[in-house]
Amino acid sequence: MEKVKLSNGVEMPILGYGVYQVTPEECERCVSDAISVGYRLIDTAQAYFNEEQVGNAIRKSDVPREDLFITTKIWISNAGEECAAASIDESLRKLQTDYVDLLLIHQPFGDYYGTYRAMEKACRTGKARAIGVSNFYPDRFIDLAEHVEIKPMVNQVETHVFNQQIKAQETMEKYGTHIMSWGPFAEGKNNLFTNPVLERIGSEHGKSTAQVALRYLIQRGVIVIPKSVHIERMRQNMEVFDFSLIENEMAAIAALDGTKSLFFSHYDPEFVDFLLHYRLN
Repeated sequence: MEKVKLSNGVEMPILGYGVYQVTPEECERCVSDAISVGYRLIDTAQAYFNEEQVGNAIRKSDVPREDLFITTKIWISNAGEECAAASIDESLRKLQTDYVDLLLIHQPFGDYYGTYRAMEKACRTGKARAIGVSNFYPDRFIDLAEHVEIKPMVNQVETHVFNQQIKAQETMEKYGTHIMSWGPFAEGKNNLFTNPVLERIGSEHGKSTAQVALRYLIQRGVIVIPKSVHIERMRQNMEVFDFSLIENEMAAIAALDGTKSLFFSHYDPEFVDFLLHYRLN
């Protein structure tokens, strides 16, 4: 498994397993399957309502905890220094671990400065090996990065062939921050799995469109966390390190970039209102 080195020296797998939209009922089985086929990075969040099931799979696994890389995220309703600190402890309890490898702010709303201070403290006390943010657009990312003691090590944002985040990635790199993709398959939007450009390139390498889409991001240094509830697809998503895309193939995929979200906008007042009123209990 290829890894990226975060700004504090922590090594993180460049490919992992994401459990967004994996139901609590099947999450433990899915994470166990993912670990069994070789995944070591597992990405969850308070707002996914499956931290406990991820914790169960970790506890039952025969893979040592230090060989796993666990990510979780603090939700808006837990924002603020004191509340975030309590939520970190609750996440650790649910995950059945003394620390997480990466702790992120899930959305750039609420008192996220207070949340980040709690995360900095968690990093210093060993409850988190690395910290960062998620869904931070360049404007808020820069503002936060300029006013914190520990620069965000990761920013997890919507990133796929139709929204490639090229300029955002350049901005992150100025602060030593790695880009991490959620939705690397765009959840199938824009007919990604039958895209003729990806199909043509895949046929040249004996790979699927999904594998080509992942390989493109990985070659750009993007951390990816594809989700599947099927063990065979999990295996296929891992089989992206035995081929490389050449320059003209990378350029052809780069041309697919529409530079816009296929899901939501933080500049949409109704969507922001929805986020701010979304509660965990």
